[in-house]
Amino acid sequence: MKQLIMIKYGELTTKKGNRNAFIKLLAKNIRNILIDEDYELIFDRVRMYITGSNLDNIIDKLKLVFGIHSIVLCYEVNTNKEEIIKSVLSILENKNFNTFKVDTKRADKNFSISSMDFSKLLGGEILKKFNVKVDVHNPELLVQIEIRTEGTFIYMDEYDGSGGYPVGIQGTGLLMLSGGIDSPVAGYLALKRGVDLECLYFESPPHTSQQAKNKVITLARKLNSYSGNIKLNVVPFTKLQETIYKNVPESYVITIMRRMMYRIAQKIVKKHHLKVIINGESIGQVASQTLTSMIVINSVTNLPIIRPVACMDKLEIIDVARKIDTYDTSILPYEDCCTIFLPKHPVINPELDKCILYENSFDYETLIDECVNNIEVISLKNNLKNNLL
Repeated sequence: MKQLIMIKYGELTTKKGNRNAFIKLLAKNIRNILIDEDYELIFDRVRMYITGSNLDNIIDKLKLVFGIHSIVLCYEVNTNKEEIIKSVLSILENKNFNTFKVDTKRADKNFSISSMDFSKLLGGEILKKFNVKVDVHNPELLVQIEIRTEGTFIYMDEYDGSGGYPVGIQGTGLLMLSGGIDSPVAGYLALKRGVDLECLYFESPPHTSQQAKNKVITLARKLNSYSGNIKLNVVPFTKLQETIYKNVPESYVITIMRRMMYRIAQKIVKKHHLKVIINGESIGQVASQTLTSMIVINSVTNLPIIRPVACMDKLEIIDVARKIDTYDTSILPYEDCCTIFLPKHPVINPELDKCILYENSFDYETLIDECVNNIEVISLKNNLKNNLL
């Protein structure tokens, strides 16, 4: 009887002809996150199995890997009626329970006993040995048996995985990462759908502090726990931002600033051969996130913009932020360039003609090129810290 981890794929099983590509990428991502572990991994189209010297530690790491429906700590035995029963009774000697249920799944039809009949047979043996009762609706202990061609697997402990698709199966997008609550959640949700990330942060020293930058680096590291491949692009935005404030009416500065940010993001996407821009905009939450504002701001790019939290309210976003451990970092009181010099009455229904008029009052293209040419890239790949490229 050998103890090991069984991984169930969940949503990946809906991918018919492409399933192998999803599973192979999932295996690659698992190997990346288990780089410091002593383990062996094998997989097929239905299950993945991991053996190792520290299974509890491996399980904790696997909970961060997208593409996994559930993680099972199980025992593998030979597909033999007597051996299965003997092994289950031995395992249950170390369990405290009053009620139980047996659930058998027989994928190997060469095993002569049907799933239901074997559950009844095993349940009868458990009743003989232990002073317990059967409860098919709400058992304290669920004994699960999977009879497969590669062996029989016995388990009672099953943990939820992160679900979704393996990170990278959809390519890589550019996350506009501020120090706020929303954008890290947007990044997490994009990762869950298989989009790997590069991150983009705009800093405006001395108006924004080193603490604000460190906060964003911390948020990027937390997101990197789900990827292992993230780079953080830090844009020196001071000169361009100050020029906007000098040349644009106060009510339009946020709109123009966001348009400049999108122009810079588009250049980075094309330069790095990325797929999309991702941000944490939520409809109507602030002036630049009304539908009219989004249309005007979006007009500077023809790239697709993904807004994973667009239709979530603030409390829903906060719930996810707490779940992924970004909330406490996001609420640290260090301002980013979107909150400094915030106008008292920002326009909520900007006009495109006015934006073009205001932008033509200064040479923004030269300033944008200067921003792009002086980006600082911080690589967090494989959890390396402060590795400047």
